Amino acid sequence: MQPSPEAAPTAPAPPATSVIAPAPAATAPPVAAFAPPVSLRPALLPPLPPIQSADGRLRLTDTTLTVRGEEFLLRDLDRAELTPVRWILWYLLGGLSLAAVMIAFLNNWLRMMPAAAGMVASALLLLYGRRGTNRLRLQRSGRQEVNFALPGEPAEWQRLAGEINRRIRRIHDHAAAEAAALLAEADAAMRAAAEAAQAAEMNAAFESDLSNAPNQS
Repeated sequence: MQPSPEAAPTAPAPPATSVIAPAPAATAPPVAAFAPPVSLRPALLPPLPPIQSADGRLRLTDTTLTVRGEEFLLRDLDRAELTPVRWILWYLLGGLSLAAVMIAFLNNWLRMMPAAAGMVASALLLLYGRRGTNRLRLQRSGRQEVNFALPGEPAEWQRLAGEINRRIRRIHDHAAAEAAALLAEADAAMRAAAEAAQAAEMNAAFESDLSNAPNQS
């Protein structure tokens, strides 16, 4: 019986190698897009020509009102009201005097010339009381009203009072538009700050993930 041939030597097994999984490709963190700020403030008001009354007691510009030498800013005023006022005392005094003179003349208590002079004087008092004056009332925000007596025909003063109110509304509307624009800009700035803080947090979290990736491998 022949001896079994010696087993052929087997090739050594290759050493085991550890397979390292490739790290995931780094992706850039999201970057918030910030739009450039847009100014919402209204344009400046165009200047208006000054207006003055015929007697010089009232002068109106695009920002101020001067009445009898006292100056007011239109932004401090709420409204201007003009009311024709009758001098009731003189009106009644003239009417009563005229009635008394006529009664005395009809009862032969006065002669012709004294009665005529009394009638003329009474008629003048009656006309003066009927003419009266014009009361300009300026309403101010949070302050006491101011009144001025302006003699003359009511038509001219009413036209000036209407122009005063128009310029007051113009100033107030512009101030309200400016305030709304400032609030909108402040709101936009707060939103931009919040978005910037959120983007900073996302960047910090992304950098933290990148620094922890080699340790996990």
